[in-house]
Amino acid sequence: MQEMRDRLIHLSRCRGIGRRTIRRMLQHDPTLKQVYYLSSSYISQLYGIPHKKAKTFYSDLHNSHLMQQITSEPCTIITIVDENYPNVLKTIKDAPLVLYARGNTALLDRMPALSVIGTRNPSPEALPKTERILGPLINSGWTIISGMAKGVDSHAHQCTLSGRGKTIAVLGGGFGHIYPKQNISLFQQISEQGLVLSEYAASVPPQKHHFPERNRIISGLSFGTLVIEAKERSGTLITVDQALDQGREVFAVPGSPLIPQTKGNHRMIQDGAKLVLEAEDIQDEWETAGKYLMQVNRQ
Repeated sequence: MQEMRDRLIHLSRCRGIGRRTIRRMLQHDPTLKQVYYLSSSYISQLYGIPHKKAKTFYSDLHNSHLMQQITSEPCTIITIVDENYPNVLKTIKDAPLVLYARGNTALLDRMPALSVIGTRNPSPEALPKTERILGPLINSGWTIISGMAKGVDSHAHQCTLSGRGKTIAVLGGGFGHIYPKQNISLFQQISEQGLVLSEYAASVPPQKHHFPERNRIISGLSFGTLVIEAKERSGTLITVDQALDQGREVFAVPGSPLIPQTKGNHRMIQDGAKLVLEAEDIQDEWETAGKYLMQVNRQ
């Protein structure tokens, strides 16, 4: 089992393939041992990978330095075959195969948990709105999850830490490339008092497509997603779509119709998101439906 787990981590760090191909490899060979004996040409043919990418993958596959990095990084590595892999993530589409963690991994299965998202350029109202709604939840022991981006994400983490609550940050790059750089101290604080997660090894810098990918983890770890502020065309809406696809609740805070940062929220409310004015609006939803939904997702 340990050897198979190490191979899974190794494969996830090889260039030229993605999670879909690794899943196909697991179907063909649950031990993940056979692929190490295949030629690049046969790998290309068997898994439908362009030959150039198959050659790159083959090169990394036989790079012993990659395996050495696995044991040298100062973090906890959790794979989908480990007992401490969060149950709520197992049920989502394209569940992460490998997670890198710094901090308290016991928070991964701690409920109730709420993801909080929003624009990187919030209005002056965003911070007081965040504090108003999250304060009572934090005092009640809720875990707050976000992406440590500037703006609403950072507000959510800082509000939780100030209230001595528990927060999880899910990053779009490895721990060696904290983004934005202005949040390095926030990253260190969350690592010490909460939990930081990434699907990417420490050496992997953030890339544009990583952020939509990490959003499925943010929504997947929680019972619902709260949108503080979002413009009408916003990357925040990607997380909302993923939350709905995962069967999670979506909450939206209304605001002034005169500012662009709330247009996305109003559109979500028109489309069926629950309007939130107080923390009680979210707590009531947890008591009436959330507990049952999370029990189902844990099974």
